[in-house]
Amino acid sequence: MSRAATLASRLVEPNAKGSRNRRDDSEDEDEDAIFAELEEEIENDSNFSIREHALKLLKNEMERVKDLQANEHGTYGEISDEKEVIRTTAREKRCVVHFYHTNFKRCEIMDKHLGKLAPKYFNTRFFRVFVENIPWLVEKLSVKVLPCVVCFVDGVTADRLVGFEELGNSDTFDTAALELRLATSGVIQKASTSRSDPLFRVASKKKDDDDDFDL
Repeated sequence: MSRAATLASRLVEPNAKGSRNRRDDSEDEDEDAIFAELEEEIENDSNFSIREHALKLLKNEMERVKDLQANEHGTYGEISDEKEVIRTTAREKRCVVHFYHTNFKRCEIMDKHLGKLAPKYFNTRFFRVFVENIPWLVEKLSVKVLPCVVCFVDGVTADRLVGFEELGNSDTFDTAALELRLATSGVIQKASTSRSDPLFRVASKKKDDDDDFDL
């Protein structure tokens, strides 16, 4: 890989920093230093048109990544205001929303796995909503069983995952099983070549009832 390509990948790769809710000044300074070095590297290219095109593409990509970071992409947080939930799912290209309740252990398990996937799939917005805060949406989407994960694509409900039935009916399912299931809906798209986690390992099956949510 060329020096320019290496620097560019460091600038536009959001996953390493996207998992943090806050960015400190040193991170911004590091990005500025990398960009300055990359700009110098590109400007040394003898082909003027290629040089200008490369700089334009890089700046556009950096702006896109910063915009996503500003909208909490790469993190797994919570939205408590029902209107904001509606606005976010309508605005974002892809959203994974976990409808949860604090009384259900399986919701905690789902939180753990979604927290791992959020920084990995930076182009998808991940967050959770407490069902008691969003009664209108709960009724509108007919959320009856928890945990319930609803996938939104282009502002429209594309898919939903209810309980753990599709994850092997086990509380000990792998994050990879959830990852594969979400990928089938198109709400997450593989963006990196990392192979640190197996994608096609499926949790063992075990009979276990899901938690009913009484409206």
